[in-house]
Amino acid sequence: MLTLSHGMAVLIGVVMALWLAGGAWTVATGLQLRRKAQSASQQADRLASLLDSAPALPIVVKGDGRIEAPDRLADWFGLPKMPNFLTDLSTPGAGLSDEDAAGLVKDTSAVQKTGRNFARACRPRGSSRTLLIKGAPASTRLAANNAVILWVFDATDSQAEIGRLGEDVQRLGTAFERLSGLIEAAPLPMWHRGNDLRLALVNRAYVRAVEAESAADVIERQIELVDATGDAHPISAARAAQQTKVATSRVVPVTLAGERRAMRVVDVPLEEAGVAGYALDVEEAERARAAFRRFADSQRSTLDRLSAGVAQFAADRSLVFCNEAFQRMFAMRPEWVAEQPDFDRLLDRMRETGRVPDMRDFPAWKAERRQWFVSTEGAIDENWIIPPGMHLRLVVQTLPDGGLLLIFEDRTEQAQLSSARDILLRVRAAMFDNLFEAVGVFESDGRLHLWNNRFRHIWAFEEEFLATHPHVDALAEVAAAQLSNPGRAALIRELVRSATVERTQRSGRIALKSGRHFECAAVPLPDGNALLAMLDITDSRKIERVLRERADALEEADRVKTAFLANMSYELRTPLTSISGFAEMLEQGFGGALDDAGKGYAGAIVESSGKLSHLIDRVLDLTQAESALPLEKKHVELAVMLHDAARDHKASADAKGIDFAVQIDPEVGALSGDGRRLRQAVDQLLDNALAYTPKGGRVLLHAAGDAREAQIVVSDNGPGMDAVAQAAALNPFSKLGDARVARDSDETLGIGLPLARQFVEAHGGTLTLYSEPDEGTAVSIALPR
Repeated sequence: MLTLSHGMAVLIGVVMALWLAGGAWTVATGLQLRRKAQSASQQADRLASLLDSAPALPIVVKGDGRIEAPDRLADWFGLPKMPNFLTDLSTPGAGLSDEDAAGLVKDTSAVQKTGRNFARACRPRGSSRTLLIKGAPASTRLAANNAVILWVFDATDSQAEIGRLGEDVQRLGTAFERLSGLIEAAPLPMWHRGNDLRLALVNRAYVRAVEAESAADVIERQIELVDATGDAHPISAARAAQQTKVATSRVVPVTLAGERRAMRVVDVPLEEAGVAGYALDVEEAERARAAFRRFADSQRSTLDRLSAGVAQFAADRSLVFCNEAFQRMFAMRPEWVAEQPDFDRLLDRMRETGRVPDMRDFPAWKAERRQWFVSTEGAIDENWIIPPGMHLRLVVQTLPDGGLLLIFEDRTEQAQLSSARDILLRVRAAMFDNLFEAVGVFESDGRLHLWNNRFRHIWAFEEEFLATHPHVDALAEVAAAQLSNPGRAALIRELVRSATVERTQRSGRIALKSGRHFECAAVPLPDGNALLAMLDITDSRKIERVLRERADALEEADRVKTAFLANMSYELRTPLTSISGFAEMLEQGFGGALDDAGKGYAGAIVESSGKLSHLIDRVLDLTQAESALPLEKKHVELAVMLHDAARDHKASADAKGIDFAVQIDPEVGALSGDGRRLRQAVDQLLDNALAYTPKGGRVLLHAAGDAREAQIVVSDNGPGMDAVAQAAALNPFSKLGDARVARDSDETLGIGLPLARQFVEAHGGTLTLYSEPDEGTAVSIALPR
């Protein structure tokens, strides 16, 4: 048996231990390498997956031009499979175009030489795909030196998006330029503030408004458009808009070109871009708004004065205005109206006060009226009859702002008047048909419009003929057969034409064959028509004929009386002259001496002869005045004549104790006339006044004048006269009653005042008598120059 030495055994043990340790290290190393291999495999799988899902695929180009690339790229290049060389990416009818392939080879060669990256966009033949190829030197761990790695991106969608974005950029750039130009050319000041609220941009209108040299000058000097303090300061307002992120607006006064104007300044926050602003000139708008407010106030004040009730509703159907007439009409209290009730509540209140028509279904009625707010029919007109007999006319008008306007007109009185008018028309028609006169109404064109029964019976017209409303020419032609003189039918035409065309009133007479006579009169009516009335004057014609014959007889008798008086006056004058002459001779003693009694008798004869001669002269003057009173035309100084007359009557006034006052104004002047006749007229008035005035009375002679006429007044405070006595006093040969008659006066025969009046009227003047019983008498003479 082999026996090992101890050393050998130790050596063998050491070797075995080393071997065992080596085996263990080997196993451990193998396991570690296995784990690394598995990790590398997993990493490779992950990288392969990443490459497969990556938006870009690699191509490794070696120094000799060979390429290594995934098969997926063949589809991108439009090739059945990837070639081995870069130059083979272009084939006839497929792959890249020759230009793109040559450019790619050139760019790759440049990378190999210079190491500079490149990017190229290519498009395969017959494909809409766009490829973006980026080249860079490859890592030495990936390939040998001079290798280039190309990353191929499918940029079809990206290029389309880039193109769209480019178009958007171009469009937005154009829009921005246009917007900038618009802002720059805008007539209103506009500006932009940065986040620090300092002015960063202003337009030309802003520069002009602040009267600066340029926009740069405004920004450099930070010239504000609005000069205000506190919260109204532009920076404070911009800060408020920036903090609240809400656009703010305010109206502030601004001085533009030396003129103070109101402008609305608006600040608009732009998030992180600062604050933009603009200013609108609202001076005219403010004036218009103020004018509108004044107009609205004036309109409402005017509506309050109207008798018609007016109510206005807003678009939300609330009552915004009603006048006082509306409140009275519907018994509305002012405090309730001030609450601005809505339309439905108002109708309910009107129903409570009994101011709506009676109806069975009030809700349905109210719903129909509610549709007025959306009506497109324009104005709506309704009539409300409210018990007990109140008539209202309602006009409804929709307003442009969606509101509603109601106008109530109280027609109660008008309805009552209309009813009364209908009754009056019926009464008029009955009276029209029962008038004694024949009446026909013709229209402005000459056609017969209305007629009564008397008109038809007089002319014997047929009712059918009149129903055609014939023209006046046709009517006159038919009526001619009833006239005694057919030619007089033209009078009817002329009368109607004068009243309808010339608008003048005319009359005339016609005679019928029956012997009846009619007075025809045409009167224009206010409505343009004409009224033809025919009055039967047959009886009055007979009476007129009798009266005319009687008047002729009276005139003849008056002529005989006048001739008799004239002849008698001349016949009496001859013996009267002899009696007066012999009586004067006896009184003067030519026939022998007379005792006292004889002288008294002779004096009485002389006095009586004078009075009788005076009366005869008056009668002769009166008879001459009735035919043709001879007058002399000379210059007459009225003041001188009146003073002479007053002097001659002074003795008579003193003898009776009468206060005789004379007031002659120098303005009485002069005129051309017969001085003797005028003096006789004044003497007659003074004689009468002195004769009728009792002792202690007063008589006044007053004279004045102007450029047109002279006025002479003789007045007294005697017994006066009533109306009958006054009429008799001016009537020749009419003797007055005992109360007015004075002895030794011409009035005993009633010729004094009539003779004076005839003298005055012969000069173109007038004599007027004024008198009242127990109040005295005044006689006024007016003589034209």
